[in-house]
Amino acid sequence: MDWTPVPLRSPLEAYVAQAARLLEAWRTGDAGALRFFKERHPRFLREDVPWLPRPLSESDIAAADLNDDDARLATARGYDFADWEHLAVFVDSMRDTEAPVARFERAVDWVIDGDVEALRAALVDDPALVHVRSTRVTHFDPPRHNATLLHYVAANGVEGYRQRTPANAIDVARVLLDAGAVPDSVAQLYGGDCTTMALLVSSSVPARAGVQVALVDVLVDYGASVEPSGSGAWTSPVLTALTFGYIDAARALVRRGARVEAFSTAAGLGLLDEVTRRLPAANAEDRHRALALAAQLGHVDVVRVLLDAGEDPDRYNPPQAHSHSTPLHQAVAGGHLDMVRLLVERGARLDVHDSLFEGTPLGWAEYLDKRAIAEYLGEVSRLRSQGSGIGPET
Repeated sequence: MDWTPVPLRSPLEAYVAQAARLLEAWRTGDAGALRFFKERHPRFLREDVPWLPRPLSESDIAAADLNDDDARLATARGYDFADWEHLAVFVDSMRDTEAPVARFERAVDWVIDGDVEALRAALVDDPALVHVRSTRVTHFDPPRHNATLLHYVAANGVEGYRQRTPANAIDVARVLLDAGAVPDSVAQLYGGDCTTMALLVSSSVPARAGVQVALVDVLVDYGASVEPSGSGAWTSPVLTALTFGYIDAARALVRRGARVEAFSTAAGLGLLDEVTRRLPAANAEDRHRALALAAQLGHVDVVRVLLDAGEDPDRYNPPQAHSHSTPLHQAVAGGHLDMVRLLVERGARLDVHDSLFEGTPLGWAEYLDKRAIAEYLGEVSRLRSQGSGIGPET
């Protein structure tokens, strides 16, 4: 089953039909339908981590008792609505093509599709549109993200099927900013108040499109702050970029004036001299975060200094730094073979499981297809099991 979003102004009957097709595909054992239910229906998601499916097999999903209501709920979740009722309210609000909701939603599609001419014409016709916010009720935290059109440029936090970055995203951003979009306005996402900048530098979508750094520059050109803004876990653009592995974006922020105040930020940027100079005064929490960031980003010399200073390579990373995993897990995920070697040679254990997916570093390497790392870890594991090899196993 290939799930494709229906057109924006589709009647409710189109969604009903889509849900019916989903249920029928599930009944036939279609792998795509089974996966869709597993990833979307609340019944199959973890209560403590509501975005993560429980470890259920295809046969578990196939054997579940599902009906039309379940298919409609899963369909609504496919559009990131809280439930079918809120999807229905949204569809009804789109019937009046000149209503604020309909005008805003059309403009969102122009933003993510890169339709600059349609977007510019709409903003000329309705200058206030650039300040309008989404009214969708989602299953996120909090339920209303209240994003503006500019937030959609970041392709992060808003409804997943709309997280797209067109090739002309720079032009789209400039059209919005020229029309008066507020660079540092916040949306309610990820349990806090997030700026477009914070969302941008933690998003894989503009990074893959090759425009993340250019968008950083555009936002700064129009007055966006490179210093902490908003509230919650992701207020610092530099630290946010480093935490999500986008070091080029972090360096661009520093180039545009962001201060490197935290010891952990210097470590994440790979500033060996700064790390060495600040190490004696760094507190335990900052050292812990510094090791997590430097290992994830492949800064071997920085990690060596931290290990020499007594940092534990087996400790789980701190909050807001992939705390479900260890430095070795994240070095594997980043594909940093030299970092993996260093951590292993300094005694990092290979039998530690991450707390989300319950995988070992070797399991991560195999799942992520990091073949050279998998071969190395496999060989170390074999040698250690024989009582010899690289680094102590305790």
